[in-house]
Amino acid sequence: MADTCSQMLLGSGLTVLSHPLMYIKVLVQVGHEPLPPSLGRNLFGRQVYQLPGFFAYAKHIVKIDGKAGLFKGLAPRLCAGTIGTLVHSKVLQNYQKADKTEEPGNSQKEDLSSLQQVVKETAREMVARSCATIVTHPFHVITLRCMVQFIGRETKYSGVFDSVVTIYREEGILGFFAGFIPRLLGDVISLWLCNMLAHLINTYVLDNSMSHVGEIKNCSQAVTGFFASMLTYPFLLVSNLMAVNNCGSVMRMV
Repeated sequence: MADTCSQMLLGSGLTVLSHPLMYIKVLVQVGHEPLPPSLGRNLFGRQVYQLPGFFAYAKHIVKIDGKAGLFKGLAPRLCAGTIGTLVHSKVLQNYQKADKTEEPGNSQKEDLSSLQQVVKETAREMVARSCATIVTHPFHVITLRCMVQFIGRETKYSGVFDSVVTIYREEGILGFFAGFIPRLLGDVISLWLCNMLAHLINTYVLDNSMSHVGEIKNCSQAVTGFFASMLTYPFLLVSNLMAVNNCGSVMRMV
């Protein structure tokens, strides 16, 4: 329980710090370009017109809504993170309890190959993440809709409870799960790609006799996770656009 609480506190802190970045990313994803492109240079030194970066976009939001405007949609996102952590932890704990209680008379567990162990752990992680995604997706939808209101200056989704009532009244239960399927597919595919690629690299590329092999394996996990996220980014993009489509905002016209 202490580990779960520490994970929630750490996750909440990271969520608050990263929220402006996610806010700007969502506005870019829906195609909102309030600032004209400026002349700059690319990697090869050629002069090209470039769209504004993170800091220019953030400065534009602060100019209109103040610094607090960078944290629009933070409350439902914090709810999603806290509840998701609890559900994810609970599912994994149930698996651990099942391992301890199964076959009590048999002290010797069946030996599993490294690949079988990775598949087993990945399958359990997939179930845990999927359960967390199912429970938290309504908060994810509310978060996105609170964010895109910046485009049309609406206040339709002004809070967690008001947004729940609004979505249920206009769209029913299904409105809370707009964009759920591509988001779930993206998470599952990304998880399996990351773990399988990391296993292949750690097993067939890295030599255990190498110095600092532990640190290298950790780096390979991070690199494969980044690569998997890039490959499954289209699923996230489609999910976010589906979540805000036909939500009664000016954004649908952008």
